[in-house]
Amino acid sequence: MKYTELIESGAKQTEIQAYLAEGETVPVTIRIPKNLRDSAKEVAALRGTSYSAFVRMCMIQELSRKA
Repeated sequence: MKYTELIESGAKQTEIQAYLAEGETVPVTIRIPKNLRDSAKEVAALRGTSYSAFVRMCMIQELSRKA
């Protein structure tokens, strides 16, 4: 099942979050401003998590939010 199919089927937020957190990991390279990266690293450290986990969490929250 694809993400768009989940949205169109009216899946619950927890179902969408579970779908987004599953699957194999793949490397991704993005270009962002250094200040943005450094700030995100600081917030992740304050929360006791890694930068990668923080970015994943932010993406999952945004993608599972109801429109």
